[in-house]
Amino acid sequence: MSYQPLTRAEISYLVANDFPDGSVVNLGIGMPTQVSDYLPADREILLHSENGILGMGREAVGDEIDLDIINASRKPVTLMKGASISEHTVSFAMMRGGHLDYSVLGGFQVAPNGDLANWITSGPDAIAAIGGAMDLAIGARFVIVMMEHVAKDKTPKLMAACTYPLTGAGVVDHVYTDLAIIDITPEGFQVRAMLEGLTIEELQTKTGAPIHASPKITAIRRDHQGHPCY
Repeated sequence: MSYQPLTRAEISYLVANDFPDGSVVNLGIGMPTQVSDYLPADREILLHSENGILGMGREAVGDEIDLDIINASRKPVTLMKGASISEHTVSFAMMRGGHLDYSVLGGFQVAPNGDLANWITSGPDAIAAIGGAMDLAIGARFVIVMMEHVAKDKTPKLMAACTYPLTGAGVVDHVYTDLAIIDITPEGFQVRAMLEGLTIEELQTKTGAPIHASPKITAIRRDHQGHPCY
């Protein structure tokens, strides 16, 4: 293998640096909450958390920690200047009312038509964790899914059809994995960028449905500071 898969922090860095200035973004439970630590300083990006924060900052450290101020993953976070706190009915009204530009969610499975499964698996010990995922999947203008490209047993997580119960049908716009950035198009999975050293043929072997290369596909590299870019 001539490439090094991205870490979860590196996936988060890529997502954080792809938001346009002025975006209103919800970060879901799990990997997506790490995105708050990598937002570019030259852009104003307003973070929303379903538990009632608008204007969420990065993860809190040291004396900044206040256990009453947490993100969707229950980790202490900071607040940006001017942040507001609300109870769940107002927070969910923001999600359901079309006020979010982006929703960033974790995923178990994504299909080429944008179907998303991310709240329960078919395992005998599976624990349902729906939270606000269904609301976020249909309430935002664009839905980004962050996940490893394959499961722990090496089976693809990008599949011809989801086999787990759906969170939302046809909702996903973009998928960021540890190997590639993939857009959902009318033709199915289209690779926008992939790790330098990885071939489209090898990526196909790790994907459970046909993939197509974008006409302007680019390589994901690490810059002189070790940050991923493309």
